[in-house]
Amino acid sequence: AVHLAGRLGLVADRVQRAVERRRAADPDPDDRFRGLYVSDAQVDHLLGGGFGPLLGLEVDPEAAARLAAVEVAADTAEAGGADVRLRRLARSFDLEPLDVELLLVALAPDLDPRFERLYGYLHDDVSRRRASVGLALELSGAGEGSGPGRARLGPLAPLVAGGLLVVEDADRPFRTRAMRIPARVAAHLLGDAAPDPLLDALAIVPVAHAAAGTDALVGGLRAGARLAYVRERIGTAAVTVAARALGRVGPPPVVVDLGRLGPGDDPHEAAAAAIREARLRDTGLVAGPLDVVAERGAGAVRAWAEAACPVVLHGSRGWDPAWSRTVPFLLDADLPPADERRAVWLAALAGTASPDVGAAVAALPFRLAPEAVARAAEAGRLHAAAAGRDLAAADVAAGARAQNAAGLERLARRVEPRVSWGDLVLPAGVLQQLRELTGRARHRDLVLDEWGMARTSLKGRGVTALFAGDSGTGKTMSAEVIAGALGLDLYVIDLSTVVDKYIGETEKNLDRVFTEADRVNGVLLFDEADAIFGKRSEVKDARDRYANVEVAYLLQRMEQFDGMAILTTNLRANVDEAFLRRLDAIVDFPLPEIDDRRRLWERNLSAGAPRADDIEIDFLARRFTLTGGNIRNIAVGAAFLAADSGRPLG
Repeated sequence: AVHLAGRLGLVADRVQRAVERRRAADPDPDDRFRGLYVSDAQVDHLLGGGFGPLLGLEVDPEAAARLAAVEVAADTAEAGGADVRLRRLARSFDLEPLDVELLLVALAPDLDPRFERLYGYLHDDVSRRRASVGLALELSGAGEGSGPGRARLGPLAPLVAGGLLVVEDADRPFRTRAMRIPARVAAHLLGDAAPDPLLDALAIVPVAHAAAGTDALVGGLRAGARLAYVRERIGTAAVTVAARALGRVGPPPVVVDLGRLGPGDDPHEAAAAAIREARLRDTGLVAGPLDVVAERGAGAVRAWAEAACPVVLHGSRGWDPAWSRTVPFLLDADLPPADERRAVWLAALAGTASPDVGAAVAALPFRLAPEAVARAAEAGRLHAAAAGRDLAAADVAAGARAQNAAGLERLARRVEPRVSWGDLVLPAGVLQQLRELTGRARHRDLVLDEWGMARTSLKGRGVTALFAGDSGTGKTMSAEVIAGALGLDLYVIDLSTVVDKYIGETEKNLDRVFTEADRVNGVLLFDEADAIFGKRSEVKDARDRYANVEVAYLLQRMEQFDGMAILTTNLRANVDEAFLRRLDAIVDFPLPEIDDRRRLWERNLSAGAPRADDIEIDFLARRFTLTGGNIRNIAVGAAFLAADSGRPLG
């Protein structure tokens, strides 16, 4: 602040000398309406004075000595550890001495209102209270017609391109255009650390913890990379890796969540504000997910990628070289190991839950980034507090499910599991298969990562299964039980609505489904799977060829999916053998036998409805070969008939 005040004092001296020059050459010093019109005497003076050279003014030795004294004092302050913000800004934005002078001239009216009236006098226009380009060049000593001086105010010059100064009134001649300093820049020079309001809506604070992959990114940044791209997937700590890496090579970075950009927000404007903030703090920038701005074109991505500061971007797409002229350092984010994820959960629940609850939550198969873990823990605390009980694992699991992206719900029906293992009426062998499938999903991190079983397989980390059987045999209910046992939601996708008669549209629909599915923690249930997983046929015409392409695409996309997917079919014989080989489990749901039908009748007729004495469960189980779904429909239909007639269910 002392250095800034000293430099502004020099600006005030130049303004005083400019005023003296104006008065000395004024043909009508007693004009009471100066600045409101141009008098005849002023016109004669302008025409009679000729047009002399406009290149520069004489250097004032006294002013030069005062400037040197101010800078010596700043040298001493910086040597003592003081943060001289004007100097740091000049270094961060690569400003030349003339740039600093122009910045100070434009800044003066924002810091001292006396400059407003003085500038109005010097402009001979009381309404023009900000410095014009011509006045700024005159006061900075460059001269109003200086070519090099004008170049320092061009659109690609550091002052303008860096967002430190705005040249307004594009319809006016260049010399008479007004200059304005953005409020954030003025506040920064005065010591205010509050970010730009636009940036404040996008900024986030990453969770501080050790993250796998940080060392590799630090190595790339120290090797000279100014741009890095971390390709992420659900559950990876890309934001934490990027923030920690930049924090190890410099001050804590500015971290921006591009997912908070609204449809009407300009990504270029947001990028300019974020980059300027990072440079004001003399640090780097973390921004993502890049997929959000990539949808608006390569130009929107370049606004972030070609930043004039170190920048680490992250997203789920592969890097496109058209996004930037700068060659990026590329890194694929790995899923954190089990002990790291456990530490994140325990840290998020510290002080609010017992270690047993923390261990139980950490064992759930949620794929959440550290920031989402923190939000899930907070949502769980609110859920438990609203119910007036201590925080339990179920509360945190509900908070974790609340972190799912909403995009998949536009393509699928979300089902919150309400049934458990005790509600299933199935043969023992089928139940055993379902429990084994649940265990595969629950312990895949232990087996694949800690035990190293993933090293010898190119298959993805996802778990896929096929449930085959007649309608009503319990396929959907079993998927709901598995989802509930894992603490996840169930998303039901009707594949018959995905298939499109137009070539290429089915693949697009499938890609949308899997793209959104990759962003949620849930169990996917693809209903009516045989609508597309039919046997690939011999190619006899173009229709056969494209049908086979759809199946091949789906097989490939399934292998890349990292979540849990369950497919149901009424006709297992219609499913392609090549697809069956890619499944982790195939579960056949048979029609229920007499004992199972008896249990189903008992379960469906044991609700709160009044029941007559004439219902023979053994007779119903023995005489009618029905599935569980049909039995339930019969019981519900009979209950409505009984209610309508006003008598017990009989």
